[in-house]
Amino acid sequence: MAQGKVEICGVNTSKLPLLKSEEKEALFHQIEAGDTKARETYIEGNLRLVLSVIKRFSSSSENVDDLFQIGCIGLIKAIDNFDSSLNVKFSTYAVPMIIGEIRRFLRDNSNSIRVSRSLKDTAYKAIYARETLTRKNMKEPSIEEIAVEVGIAKEDIAYALDAIQSPMSLYEPIFTDGGDTLYVMDQISDKKNKEETWVEHLSLSEAMKKLNPREHEIISLRFFEGKTQMEVADAIGISQAQVSRLEKNALRTMRAYLTA
Repeated sequence: MAQGKVEICGVNTSKLPLLKSEEKEALFHQIEAGDTKARETYIEGNLRLVLSVIKRFSSSSENVDDLFQIGCIGLIKAIDNFDSSLNVKFSTYAVPMIIGEIRRFLRDNSNSIRVSRSLKDTAYKAIYARETLTRKNMKEPSIEEIAVEVGIAKEDIAYALDAIQSPMSLYEPIFTDGGDTLYVMDQISDKKNKEETWVEHLSLSEAMKKLNPREHEIISLRFFEGKTQMEVADAIGISQAQVSRLEKNALRTMRAYLTA
């Protein structure tokens, strides 16, 4: 893999900006306020972080442009999900997400079916657009909306995304702050495990009485209404990491009561 090249995906890596700590902090406050221009500046100012990560994969035979684009997707996800209230540096949060995105790509791309360059490029554009629209509109965009955003037919978008799609474990870690780990399953809305299924069968009403009001609210939102941890965090005004920690404590309390 040619790591020494200066031009990657049309980006002159020798001229990438380097943001100071105070600049990053100011930009992130603007991003949280919905400033899309600040978000773009923050992304560009952290591309060196992506470059430093892809150097770890120098033994890979994959094209460096592909790894850079995949790393950028991980960077964007990190920016859009980072909780600035946590006592964690952004790079500490972002690096594992970038690495995870690249490792998934390498793992999924190791099979015998090779995806063409044009399909990959279309898929990358669609993924960038999906991340941007989700951030902007606070909801997952439709294929039609993504197609309009990138100017490519929706059929081609669907085909390209399907070509690079592969299964992912629900227990794959996406972030750890040194304590509790957030997994893929923590980000997924549960539409089936509601009161009429496992909650009803396990008779959890008595166990829930052992919880404090905040824990009770989180369990109700998560398992009765099927909300994701991010949705719960937005609803009650705390960070996703705090939701995860409180949820685990609540489930531990309920499990202890049910097995006593």
